Order: sequence, then C-alpha cells, then structure tokens
Amino acid sequence: MVHAFLIHTLRAPNLEDTGLCRVLYSCVFGAEKSPDDPRPHGAERDRLFRKEQILAVARQVESLCRLQQQASGCSSTDPQPQFSAESVSLHEAPHGAFHLAAGDPFQEPQTVLWLGVLSLGFTLVLDTHENLLLAERTLRLLARLLLDHLRLLTPGTNFLLRADRIEGILTRFLPHGQLLFLNDQFVQDLEKEFSAAWPR
Repeated sequence: MVHAFLIHTLRAPNLEDTGLCRVLYSCVFGAEKSPDDPRPHGAERDRLFRKEQILAVARQVESLCRLQQQASGCSSTDPQPQFSAESVSLHEAPHGAFHLAAGDPFQEPQTVLWLGVLSLGFTLVLDTHENLLLAERTLRLLARLLLDHLRLLTPGTNFLLRADRIEGILTRFLPHGQLLFLNDQFVQDLEKEFSAAWPR
C-alpha cells in the first residue's frame, strides 16, 4: 500500500540555498498515530505530526536529487526553467528509491520512490514489500497526468486552486493508496473519464 503521495519543490543542484524545500501538495492514505506519548492526541497534533513526516521525506528526496544531478554533471542554473509539459521527458528525469528505517520518520519501515521533473519532485511513500516496478510505473503515470492536465510547470500555477483536480487523478489512478495493474487501454479510458469530469 502507498502511505503518501507528495509534490514538492526541488532546487537547482549548483545554486546556493535560495529557499527551503516546500511541500506543495500531499495526500496521506491511512493515518499513523504519533509515537507513544502520555499526552492526549488531538486531531491537530496528529495533523502537525504527519506534516513533519512528509516534510522530512521531501527534504531527503531533494538532497538525493541534488546529489544525483551534481554527480551526473547537471549544469542547470535556473531554478524555475520555463518549459512546457510537452518538452519534458520523464524517462530522462532524475529518479530513485531509498528505504526509511523504523522511526525515521515513520513508525514502520517504508520505501520512498521519487521522480524529479525540473523544479518539482513527485514522491510515493510505500510499504517495503510493495512491487517497486509497479510503483515506479504508477509514479511516472501520475507525474505525466499531473503535468499534462494541470500544467504544473506553467509559471504562477496555484496548487491550492488545483487540489481538487489532483485528488481527482489520485482517486482514479491510486485509489485509497492501492497500486493498480493498468493496461494502456484502461489508462486511456480513465484519462477520458477524468478529462470529461475536469475539462482543461
């Protein structure tokens, strides 16, 4: 099962720190209670705890993405390149996976799968026993759909105004955090259904 999906910022690898990593959107499937603590747990406390967990993952992904780009000799100096979604090749985008030990930051061990597309990071947090090939295919599919339908790389894109569309895509292609085996025809049918419900 996928525990979380997030979209966050990525900084160019050879720039000085120009800002903090920001989580632009996150969806948590299932709730993990905050660690054993004698104080009563409230909804607000659990929400803040989840927010801290998600931000910790986003920061680790950003660090790994920057290291990978530096190692490959990436020379981009513009943190917000102006490309259309059509010009982005997801197959050439930096990507990777890593494991999180229990307690760092989740109670159970997790696997994190990430994909960096220019200034955006797309990340899945999932159970360690999940099929990584299926998870990678799902992550690339989600990234493509989000870039195509929401034009996320367009300057001035407001994620808050598009949260319902992001949720619409997740509901169809990652329902309740379940990875789906989807053939191309079924993906096309779901895309048509989404396009009809949410015209561009």
